[in-house]
Amino acid sequence: MSSVDGHPTRKLLSIVIPCYNEQEVLAETWRRLERLRAELGELDVEFIFVDDGSHDRTRQILKELAASDAGIRIVGFARNFGHQIAVTAGVDAARGDAVVLIDADLQDPPEVVKQMVERWCEGYDVVYGTRTDRPGESAFKLATARGFYRLLNRLSDIPIPLDTGDFRLMSRDVVDTLRAMPERDRFVRGMVSWVGFRQVALPYQRAKRFAGESKYPLRKMLRFATDGILSFSTRPLQMSVAMGMACAGIALLGIFYALALRLFTSIWVEGWTALMIAVLFIGGIQLISVGILGEYVGRIYNEVKHRPLYVVQEYLGFDGHGPTLSRSPVVNGR
Repeated sequence: MSSVDGHPTRKLLSIVIPCYNEQEVLAETWRRLERLRAELGELDVEFIFVDDGSHDRTRQILKELAASDAGIRIVGFARNFGHQIAVTAGVDAARGDAVVLIDADLQDPPEVVKQMVERWCEGYDVVYGTRTDRPGESAFKLATARGFYRLLNRLSDIPIPLDTGDFRLMSRDVVDTLRAMPERDRFVRGMVSWVGFRQVALPYQRAKRFAGESKYPLRKMLRFATDGILSFSTRPLQMSVAMGMACAGIALLGIFYALALRLFTSIWVEGWTALMIAVLFIGGIQLISVGILGEYVGRIYNEVKHRPLYVVQEYLGFDGHGPTLSRSPVVNGR
C-alpha cells in the first residue's frame, strides 16, 4: 500500500474485459468476477467492459450490471473495431496501479488473476498466462496456433512467449508505455513483449468456452497472424529479396546451360514446357514479393491517415467524460 499524508491508500486493480456479442455468457462472467473481487480484499477493483459494437443485448446487459454496481465502467464503441482495438481502449481507460486483460468468454479463468496479483506483488511488471492445455478446440486450430507462435518467434526481432494470448497482468509503468505507442495495426501481446520490464510466465489450463461461438473464424485468424508477423519483423521483406536472388541465380545457370549446349554441341534447348515452368515460377515469386511489399506499404498508408483508433459512442461509469487519453472522438460521453 502507498500512503497519502501518512494515511495508507489501497491499490487499484483495473480488469479490462472486451466483449463482442457475449449476451449468453455475461451473467456467469460477472458472477465469477464478483467472486474474484471478494478474494482480492486488499485491493480496490474496477471492471472496464469494452463493448466492441455488439449486435445482440450485450450493451443492455452491461448497463443493467453497471446500474447495480459502482465498480463497473463501460466503453461502448460506435461500431465493431476488433479485439485488439477493444483491448487498447480498455487499457486507455484503466486507472489502476495494475491492469488485467481477460476475455468475457471464460476460457481464461478469472480465478487465475489472483495468482497474477501475487506475482505482481513480488515485483514483476508483467505476468502473462501460458496455456498448458486447450480443451474444446479442434486439432486444426491447435496445430495452426502452435505453428503460428513458433513461426512468429523465428521471424520476430524480439522474443514473444509461446502459447500465450492477451490474458495477462501489467503494471502501471507498462500500461503507460503502451498508451504512448500510437501504431494502428496492433498486436498487443507482441507490444507488451517489446516494452521489456520484468516479465514472468504463469502456466494455467485454459477452459472450454462457457457459451456462444468463437469470434475468431479462420479469416480473422489469418489476418491476426499477418498483423503479428508484419508488425514485429521485416524478415518477410528480406525473404522476398532472397527468393528474388535465388530465382536470378537459377535463371543465370539456365542461360549458361543453354549457351554451352549451343556453342559446344549440336543440340538446341527446346520445349515450351520448360519455358512455361520457368516463367510461371519467376512470376509467382514476383507476385509474392510484391504482395509482401504491399502489406507493408498498406500499413504505412494506415499510419499516415492519422484516423482515431476507435470511436466511442458512450462512456458509462466514469467521472466526467471518460479517459483523458485522446485516441478517439466521443459521440456521447456520460
